[in-house]
Amino acid sequence: MAKIENYNFAGKKALVRVDFNVPLDENGKVTDDTRIRGALPTLKKILADGGSLILMSHMGKPKGKVNPKLSLSQIREDVAKALGAEVEFAKDCADASKEAAALKPGQALLLENLRFYPEEEGKPTGIDKTDPGYDAAKKEMKERQKEFAKKLASYGDVYVNDAFGTAHRKHASTAVVADYFDADHKMLGFLMEKEVKAVDNILNNIKRPFTAIMGGSKVSSKIGIIENLMDKVDNLILCGGMTYTFAKAQGGKIGNSIVEDDKLELALDIIKKAKEKGVNLVLGTDCLAADDFKNDAAVKVCNASAIPDGWEGLDAGPATMASFVNAILPAKTILWNGPAGVFEFPNFETGSRVIAEAIAEATNNGAFSLVGGGDSVACVNKFGLADQVSYVSTGGGALLEAIEGKVLPGIAAIG
Repeated sequence: MAKIENYNFAGKKALVRVDFNVPLDENGKVTDDTRIRGALPTLKKILADGGSLILMSHMGKPKGKVNPKLSLSQIREDVAKALGAEVEFAKDCADASKEAAALKPGQALLLENLRFYPEEEGKPTGIDKTDPGYDAAKKEMKERQKEFAKKLASYGDVYVNDAFGTAHRKHASTAVVADYFDADHKMLGFLMEKEVKAVDNILNNIKRPFTAIMGGSKVSSKIGIIENLMDKVDNLILCGGMTYTFAKAQGGKIGNSIVEDDKLELALDIIKKAKEKGVNLVLGTDCLAADDFKNDAAVKVCNASAIPDGWEGLDAGPATMASFVNAILPAKTILWNGPAGVFEFPNFETGSRVIAEAIAEATNNGAFSLVGGGDSVACVNKFGLADQVSYVSTGGGALLEAIEGKVLPGIAAIG
């Protein structure tokens, strides 16, 4: 595998998989260009060397069909502005040979949304998994995916994967395309290298105490990461909506709070495992409950296991917040994925803010802190603390799978 910092792109056409799946408003204007800015070190290095850029990305879930609302043409100007260079646009990612061939050193070309083609994701369309012809359709699609990847590869002399957010997918542009480049002509971009190093710090370079904060609404979506972390952490904070599944599992009354009734036994098993492994499991003891799911609802602090009917927990309570801080401040390794409450509502953002501020303080005192997942990243940005943590990951599902210990196809394909 080549290393991007040592590679000279002079005269080379670099095919770069970026993650420009950025949010757009109703007028197709970019509302958050974090992902575009995250790719700049890689892209500017290539241009500065005298290379040219062929940028490929997906946007949204068009499910293999052209959808103008998900066209990457809408972000071309934003990419050009961030890059400080003109960016041409190819209307068809699978028919861009002429545009790619015409590129001169210092120029850039943005391909249309890869997912306008079903071959990008490599999943059979129009057929159910239970259909007797599904296996044949799947095999045929895999062959089509290879041809699609081969076409993409033909545009460039060298392949760079800088899209950590999609590294957990074995898609044409994230993994299969790498098969058409030898080891000296494929590499990870700077952003991917930083992501891989950050995950390695969490999994293999742990400084203790290690505190992990897992938030969000569902235990089920975090079970893999919780189980893998159980052998690594000293403190495990479980917060957000999953608080009430744990409360109900232990016989509590949770009013109208969100709950996974089919995961009550799982919650009890997690409590048992934490005790067996000597992990300090921090669960919510009180909460800020509301009589409606809206910002201006009536509120009161309740015991998390004694919420009245008609009320629902929307944020951590003061005692719970204090227990969060006590587990975070002494830590030397910190992982945060998932908010403590409905932080989108200003009246229910305090628990998440307290977590973010404690992480920032611990980081200032020498801890390594990794914040990942869309909501957690949104929190540190909202509270103006993104520059006060060690690393903010661009990957949601990719980060979770990496921390679960899974091999990411987009990284494995590079070698």
